[in-house]
Formats: sequence, structure tokens, C-alpha cells
Amino acid sequence: MANKRGRLAACGIGLAVALGAAESVPSVSAKDYVKRDDAQLRAYSPAVVTDGGKIIWLAGQGAPTDGSGKSLAGDFEGQVRETFARLDKTLKQAGGQLSDMVTMTVFIIDVRNGTRFTEIRKEIFGDNFPGSALITITGLANPAMMVEVQGIAVVGSR
Repeated sequence: MANKRGRLAACGIGLAVALGAAESVPSVSAKDYVKRDDAQLRAYSPAVVTDGGKIIWLAGQGAPTDGSGKSLAGDFEGQVRETFARLDKTLKQAGGQLSDMVTMTVFIIDVRNGTRFTEIRKEIFGDNFPGSALITITGLANPAMMVEVQGIAVVGSR
């Protein structure tokens, strides 16, 4: 038992030192992406490995309107891009950025939009993708919404 307490105390000291140096830590977290060819084609990682860091739990977000309030009803691509912009804004408010996402759950109302979603995610994330589930549903809380994304981000790992 004393050994465990000693390790916990050492972890606490390490955490205090790390927090003191937080200003010099870049906001891009180091992650290991487990990659497979089939997953890369669909723009997701089977797993993302992090060590430490701050966890941000993102509520589901969609975009029935753009940043100026103009309706995006019927514009799947516009809604996806605006949704990712809103997620990025939320993450920046919480001290992170979109590339810190390690997993996302995507809800779409038309299965035919799955491939387009994948193409846009590739543009946004490059080749380091969060883990993901893509789920087709019959509707979302706002009838104009065609897509909603929720997720988890880890900032400052390793």
C-alpha cells in the first residue's frame, strides 16, 4: 500500500510540474493512431492512443444555419463544414482544437451522404483521423439538420 501511495505522490508532483509548464506546451496533443487501409479509406482510425492530457467531452453539434444565420437546410456539405467549424470553436474555448479529437459519433439522416461526409473529414483531418462511428437515423432534434457530431478530445497528451 505504501508503494502505491508513493507512486501517487510522485504522480502529483509530476502533475504540478507539468501544470506549471503548461504555457510552453503546444496545444497539439501527441497521439498514436492505429491505422488500417480500410479504415483510412473511410477516414477514421480503429483506435487513437493518448497518454495523459485534458479530456474534453463534446456535446452533439449540428448546423442548420451558417455563422451568419443563413439557413443550410438541404445543404449537407455546408452543414458538415459548419458543424466542424462549431466543434473547433468549442474546442478552442476549452483550450484545444479540432485536431485534438480522438473519437466522434456521427449521426446522418441519409445513408447516401456517408461517403461525402468521409471525403470532407479527410480534407479536415488529413490522415490522422479520430475513431468514429457513422450512424444513420430517421431524424434529429431540428428537422432542418442533416448531420450531428459529438465527440471526445484530448489536449496536451504525452
